[in-house]
Amino acid sequence: MSEEKLSSHGTLRLESGTLWAKVIERTEHALQGGALLSIPTEFEFVEQEGIRFLVRILSNLVRKDEAKQKQDKQAASSSSKDFNPFLPYEEDLFVADISDTHLCLLNKFNVVDHHLLIVTRAFEEQENWLNLQDFEAMWACLAEIDGLAFYNGGKMAGASQRHKHLQLVPLPLVPEGYKMPIEPAIASAKFEGAVGIIPSFPFVHAIAQLDPLWVQSPLQAAEATLECYYNLLHAVGWQWEGNKPAGAYNLLATREWMLLVPRSQEDFESIPVNSLGFAGALLVRNNEQMRVLKDCGPLTVLSRVAQPQI
Repeated sequence: MSEEKLSSHGTLRLESGTLWAKVIERTEHALQGGALLSIPTEFEFVEQEGIRFLVRILSNLVRKDEAKQKQDKQAASSSSKDFNPFLPYEEDLFVADISDTHLCLLNKFNVVDHHLLIVTRAFEEQENWLNLQDFEAMWACLAEIDGLAFYNGGKMAGASQRHKHLQLVPLPLVPEGYKMPIEPAIASAKFEGAVGIIPSFPFVHAIAQLDPLWVQSPLQAAEATLECYYNLLHAVGWQWEGNKPAGAYNLLATREWMLLVPRSQEDFESIPVNSLGFAGALLVRNNEQMRVLKDCGPLTVLSRVAQPQI
C-alpha cells in the first residue's frame, strides 16, 4: 500500500463504553427541544429470492419538506456555494467527539431510531474516497454499538449533503427474525480469496469478510478495513486515482462484513434508494410507490439503480 493511501492516524477522543448512553441522553434532549424531527412510518415485508425486504411507508413528510425548503432558502441567500448543516452543526444534535477528525451527530430527520451521523470536522466532499480516519471513526462507533455503518458515496448513491459523513443505525433493523433482511444473502456469499459475491444479487457488487474482534482496536481495524476497501474497489473494476471515484457507490459495513455496490442512477420510478436499500430496508413515499415496488420486486428495483452484471 502506498504512503499516499495510508495517511496518519487520527487520535480517538471517544471514551470507551460511553457512546450509547450519550445517544440515549441526547435523543431525549433533542426530542424535547424539537431539534430531532423523527419521521413516522408504517412497514411491511416484501419477499423475493428468500429475502424479506423491510419496506417502510412514510406517513408524514411535511416536516422534512418544510425544513428542506428552509434549507434551500438559506443556501440561496448564502455567499457560499452551498448551505452546510454540519458547519456549524446544530448543538442539540451533538452526541460525542469521536476523534480529532470526526464527531457524532443525531440524524435530524430519522426514520430509524438512534440513527447517527459520523461527520468530518473539517469540510470534505461527500464524493471523496474514504480514508483511514473515516474507518477509525467508524470502528470506534461499531465498538460501542452493534450496528450497520454505511456511506452514500455521492448524490446518485443517496447522499443529500455535500459534507462528508458516514452513518450508523443500530441492529436489528427488523423487529423479528434476522438482524437485517439481507442476512440470508450474506450467508450465501461465495469467496475467491479476500473478495466474494452474493449469487442472488443480479448487479455489480463485491463483499469482504471483517473480523468482529477488530472492535478491540479501532486504530488497527481501520488499517485492515482500508485494505478491504481497496480490494472491493478493485473487484468492481475501479482504480484508485484522483480525489474521488469516477462514479457513485454505496458502502455498507457491520462488524462481520463490508459490501460495495456501484450505482447507475439515484432512483427507480421515483423510489429513492440509498445504502439501506442494499441492506434490505427500502423506503416509499406513498401507496403508489409501494405498488410499483411490489409489482417489480425489490431486487429489480435495486438492479435498476445499481450496475447490471455483464
